[in-house]
Amino acid sequence: MIVCHCQHITDHDIHAAINWMRASDDKTIITPGKVYRALGKAADCGGCMPLFLSTMRSNDNTEVPMQLRNLKPAATQEKENERRQESY
Repeated sequence: MIVCHCQHITDHDIHAAINWMRASDDKTIITPGKVYRALGKAADCGGCMPLFLSTMRSNDNTEVPMQLRNLKPAATQEKENERRQESY
């Protein structure tokens, strides 16, 4: 099935790219941008994005790896007003 008419991407292409990415790096987070780059293409009009995402979600290899789940966000070193200039 054709998912993206602008870039001529099929559901088979999306699944193949996801499976290839997961096989090459089992810890990668798979995003639509990475799938487009793996296919050597870029999003054009964005009209396909709902179907593109639905196709991605139907692939079992898009799940976040267990070792990356429930990670706490890194604490920042910046203070709340660090980038603001003081009022005079």
